[in-house]
Amino acid sequence: MIDLKKLEVWFITGSQDLYGEETLKQVAVDSQQIVKALDKSAKIPVHIVFKPVVKSPAEIFNTFQDANVAKNCMGVITWCHTFSPSKMWINGLKILHKPVLHLHTQFNRDLPWADIDMDFMNLNQAAHGDREHGFIMSRMNVNRKVVVGHWGEDDVQEEISVWARAAAAWFDFQTLKVARFGDNMREVAVTEGDKVEAQIKFGMSVYGYGVGDLVKIVNEVSDKDIDKLVKEYMDVFEVAKAGKPGGEFHTNVRYQARLEIALKNFLKNGGFGAFTTTFEDLHGLAQLPGLASQRLMADGYGFGAEGDWKHSAMVRAVKVMGQGLKGGCSFMEDYTYHLNPKGMKVLGAHMLEICPTIGKGKAKLEVHPLGIGGKADPARLVFNVPEGPAINASLIDLGTRFRLIVNSVDCVKADADMPKLPVARAMWVPQPDLKTGAGAWILSGGAHHTAFSQAVDARYLEDFAEIAGIEFIHIGKNTTISDIKKELRWNDLYYRFGK
Repeated sequence: MIDLKKLEVWFITGSQDLYGEETLKQVAVDSQQIVKALDKSAKIPVHIVFKPVVKSPAEIFNTFQDANVAKNCMGVITWCHTFSPSKMWINGLKILHKPVLHLHTQFNRDLPWADIDMDFMNLNQAAHGDREHGFIMSRMNVNRKVVVGHWGEDDVQEEISVWARAAAAWFDFQTLKVARFGDNMREVAVTEGDKVEAQIKFGMSVYGYGVGDLVKIVNEVSDKDIDKLVKEYMDVFEVAKAGKPGGEFHTNVRYQARLEIALKNFLKNGGFGAFTTTFEDLHGLAQLPGLASQRLMADGYGFGAEGDWKHSAMVRAVKVMGQGLKGGCSFMEDYTYHLNPKGMKVLGAHMLEICPTIGKGKAKLEVHPLGIGGKADPARLVFNVPEGPAINASLIDLGTRFRLIVNSVDCVKADADMPKLPVARAMWVPQPDLKTGAGAWILSGGAHHTAFSQAVDARYLEDFAEIAGIEFIHIGKNTTISDIKKELRWNDLYYRFGK
């Protein structure tokens, strides 16, 4: 996983030479104080960097040009302390390729009622300076986030943090490499997509490999390395008796350790941040990677089952966004329903590959038949997901554009134990309810696979979609089927003709 604290957001303050040297010195001092506070904020995970106040078209152009090529600069925050004529910003904004947050704030929180004079008014002009600044970005159709309020307030710093985490995920997306072992699950539509268009739009690239490329590395893993990793399993997880040394299925556990080591070596050596597998293409492998995939997700890798490279990439992106926050992220699937009118809910799970970062308590390591694929019984982690708010995010390819769909959900406790279900599982109620949530999801074309997270909410994904310039649909507490139909139709017109 990338280190968020090594990433930079440049803080760029706008002014002009009209106000004189003393005023401009104060603008710089005030801006530096704001940057210092934001950089030290426990909420903001990245490094906020002060840049000299820009006062002319050349200074703005040069600063944005530098931001474009700076290795660790992942975005810029702009603010106009005084009035900063927007025509000065045109050429700079034309070349800027980094995400933008427009912070509409002012240095002082309160008006100095007894002392306010024209010197104060000339210095503190964000109330109308930022409106001029906002106009030119709207005129030029610059995608950005606007945050309004005093820079010292928690809610403002929280919104900056949400955007910064989304921008960090976008930064990672630009160079993300996805390793696809085998092809797509046969005849499935939603997990397919245009990889070339995805690389043009997102920067990420998908590399296809035959399973034999992985088998070669699997066969080279040493018993010594397997012994070491299996010992870690025994220490970290609640291992079923049959999976312990001497047990009936201990060799199955050891094989998953072999797979984990091989996969990790392959991904690390190739610079990959995400991967996919499919149970329909396992030639040369004794098991489908179950425990191995779960463990690699816990290390920060994105994963998608059945060749689903889009959700593998999204799992990685959401993991980057949620780094350091409470709660985890996992590949997920809406598997089956509880349709009792007294409490309709979804059972989310997958055959094997649910990330333990979303688990409650100590995970159990068990070995069970897979039921499909015709391979040996794979080891996997079994656990429940704790109650609380969460999201499911789905990235789909509509042929003409990409759409990111997010459903806010509420994880709940299962009505009863499920002792015979040998997979990790989550129970949730979609917002606003199962009938409306599922109906809106289906009308939107959402996939059966998702990136599930209890660490981030819909705001993060909305900011990510804004940065990426893709369609965003949120299904939440206030969603109705009538409204979602209208939104989808309006969006279709916009993306067909609005650009």
